[in-house]
Amino acid sequence: MDQYAVFGNPIAQSKSPVIHQHFAEQTGQQLEYGAQLAEISDFKSKVAAFIQSGGKGCNITAPFKELAFELSQSVSEEARIAGAVNTLIFKGDYIVGDNTDGRGLIADLKFHNVPMQGKRILLMGAGGAARGVLLPLLAENPQKLIIVNRTVEKAQQLAELIDSPVKICGVGYADLADKPFDLIINASSASLSDQLPPLKANLLNKDTICYDMVYRAANTPFNQWAIDNGVETTIDGLGMLIEQAAVSFEIWRGIRPKTSALRQLLRDQLLRAA
Repeated sequence: MDQYAVFGNPIAQSKSPVIHQHFAEQTGQQLEYGAQLAEISDFKSKVAAFIQSGGKGCNITAPFKELAFELSQSVSEEARIAGAVNTLIFKGDYIVGDNTDGRGLIADLKFHNVPMQGKRILLMGAGGAARGVLLPLLAENPQKLIIVNRTVEKAQQLAELIDSPVKICGVGYADLADKPFDLIINASSASLSDQLPPLKANLLNKDTICYDMVYRAANTPFNQWAIDNGVETTIDGLGMLIEQAAVSFEIWRGIRPKTSALRQLLRDQLLRAA
């Protein structure tokens, strides 16, 4: 039976095995999907051993996405811009790296009927999470995409990486004009530490859609701040997690699984565990 896995540290909390087994059952695919704990020092050797044992592909989570990029013999354009890989495809001993985060984000936004074409979008953060979603966001042809980061130079450098007909720029929080955005995406690490990015409330109105890549049973600090300031639509990153996994599954198996039932299943599990 074809073998797949997710590599990470820690890894016990990963939902990837549940997600991919659900996809396999839904699509009638015969495969096994496990979780592999690794250390920085032995990550590459463990991936090599997995390939030798017949592994067909794997997902990569923290802290190994950059190492997976180094391990790849060729990478997708999304992975190149991100400098990070979350999906490995094994073709014999040849390793292809991809980054499905951006396509997962776009799929989730479309699931929630969020318009992007011709809209003003603010992307918070300039690290790996932001880099991983930049190309797919630009492909939706927004009117303007602004990257904002505490370290202005990082935002500017990220904006300059892309040659795009869409107007894109990198700024600091103090440089943001007092004008509401259509869509604000939190790709910063702030919610992971229960912090708020230094955003002003006049950057949103009730029609602004606020999206946080982090998810939890309760609202994230960013989404709760948006609600407290009158925003009517907030979305967390649980759907993005599921959708990026669906893209990986399609890359490996050639079939795109449906995600609606799994969304409800994982949301219910999240609420029960709270």
